[in-house]
Amino acid sequence: MANFAKSNVPQFSMDVYQNEYLPEGGSEVNAIVTVSATGGGTIGSAVTAPHLYGPGQGPSAAVAVMVDCSGSMDYPPAKMRNARDATAAAIDTLRDGVHFAVIGGTHVATEVYPGGGRLAVADARTRAEAREALRRLSAGGGTAIGTWLRLADRLLASADVAIRHGILLTDGRNEHEAPADLKSALDACAGRFTCDARGVGTDWEVKEVTGIASALLGTADIVADPAALAADFTRMMETAMGKEVADVALRVWTPVGTSIRFVKQVAPTVEELTGRRTQAGPRAGDYPTGSWGDESRDYHLCVEVPPAGIGREMLAARVSLVIPETDGTVQNLGAQGLVRAVWTDDMTASTSINPQVAHYTGQAELAQVIQQGLDLRKAGDFDGATAKLGRAVQLAGASGNADTAKLLAKVVDVVDAATGTVRLKAKVAEADEMTLETRSTKTVRVKK
Repeated sequence: MANFAKSNVPQFSMDVYQNEYLPEGGSEVNAIVTVSATGGGTIGSAVTAPHLYGPGQGPSAAVAVMVDCSGSMDYPPAKMRNARDATAAAIDTLRDGVHFAVIGGTHVATEVYPGGGRLAVADARTRAEAREALRRLSAGGGTAIGTWLRLADRLLASADVAIRHGILLTDGRNEHEAPADLKSALDACAGRFTCDARGVGTDWEVKEVTGIASALLGTADIVADPAALAADFTRMMETAMGKEVADVALRVWTPVGTSIRFVKQVAPTVEELTGRRTQAGPRAGDYPTGSWGDESRDYHLCVEVPPAGIGREMLAARVSLVIPETDGTVQNLGAQGLVRAVWTDDMTASTSINPQVAHYTGQAELAQVIQQGLDLRKAGDFDGATAKLGRAVQLAGASGNADTAKLLAKVVDVVDAATGTVRLKAKVAEADEMTLETRSTKTVRVKK
């Protein structure tokens, strides 16, 4: 699937941050693994002049835009108009040669453009035809997102391309199919294409939209004001056009006697990867990371090692980046990091927490307590919600996560950020609460 002959392949590098020293008998090793890709497509003509970055110059790619056309998109009528305009803006951002399709989503999935079970190839003519087709979009019907995703998967799979990406917009809850049907669709699509999901307005379910993005290794966000959709869709498509390498996996090898406690992405967002491991040999497992352009991400790796005595040391894990091919072969991307364990009687060394590990442990807790606090608030447990959201304010302040702190301040009155002393606001705008929940997993990088 990964064919780089037509593009500038980014160069990958990896850095490991850890305190390798353990006390006698210690068995838990933590490390932050920073993966960086440079020289990819998000810098330069792929974004600033997409139509000049034509066939043969960029990576082969296919994009499916799924637009909610259910009846609720007509309330207010401007919402449907904004969705049409946003989709047109996204199509205008496609570089020449990219395969694409537009899907209208209700309780069924409909091919809006080009139709006939195929994809169009972006150029001036097809962009104009797609814009004309979008003018005919109207609202009516229910919402069954699993059917949208399955159609997108069929269309994207019809193209022999390196990058497959979806953009999904909804304004309501997935009321016209069972939750199991959506989960089945996500399971079927996982690993086949990535997908960014957006909720417009305030009548959709945050956990549904974030769950779609999480399962398909994309981003999720709220667009509370439909008028902001065009700018958001343009940014999403620019990012998608900057992806150069798909299906990258973090491969973790561990020696006999060790086990992986967890692997999670911790920047730019918190994403649990532990349960997504696929076996890659007797002592190795692959954790999916999706598509990459010119960017950097951080991962937290926790390894359980056999306890040992003073003076012993061992390799706890070896981390590399690979692209597993469908024929069973593997393309190694050349980046590797080593995680070590050294047992010492130096208490200062063995009890010191690495700054990167400490920072991201706090960021992961921040995401968790925000979710817990909002769930407790909805359930009417205001004391529990106050405690959790107070802890969130404390963590956001300590880590310098100013964006999350601002969102929290719309839900609670902050009495003392340092101690996490807060009061729940009596009235909270629904858009503010949903924004905090949707963006709760966004993190800040560790301060150098």
